[in-house]
Amino acid sequence: MDFLQLVLKRQSVRSYTQEKIDKESILRCLEAARLTPSACNSQPWHFVVVDEPALLSEVAKAASDGGMNKFAKEAPVIVAVVLEKMNFIAKVGSLLKNKDYCMLDLGMAVEHFCLQAAEEGLGTCILGWFNEKKIAELLRVPKGKRIPLLIVMGHGNDQTRNKIRKSMDHVSSWNIYKHQQK
Repeated sequence: MDFLQLVLKRQSVRSYTQEKIDKESILRCLEAARLTPSACNSQPWHFVVVDEPALLSEVAKAASDGGMNKFAKEAPVIVAVVLEKMNFIAKVGSLLKNKDYCMLDLGMAVEHFCLQAAEEGLGTCILGWFNEKKIAELLRVPKGKRIPLLIVMGHGNDQTRNKIRKSMDHVSSWNIYKHQQK
């Protein structure tokens, strides 16, 4: 698939069929994430794939914390993204430059995962609002580690929507910063 077509296809899906996901498709998504570049090749991520029905139900309930993300209960797979420690050089660079390389790296890995899922014909939705403590407990994530994101995935019921975005002039300029108002 042409890359821009893939970008247009990838969207946040909030309605899923009960169709199972082929394990090979999930493995290709994990491989796309694994191959993501990161600061000083730190690779500060760990993906926990949840597909066992009883555990999935509990994770989905924690993902629906406070009435948000109720659609998570429809998905056949939820992936917890665990933040791992950066290597020493990346950590020093992050501190010296006051940039959270770890979170930047994690965002790129998650998007690589989601783009591969779109290539596989799967829908995803990246969640930041959920009961992190409960999910960490359910997945036996060691204390002190964070789960900044979940990826809900499955065969989507949603039609591909037109993307409504700010204009090119609003989000970019050439050679100097020149911000256009809407």
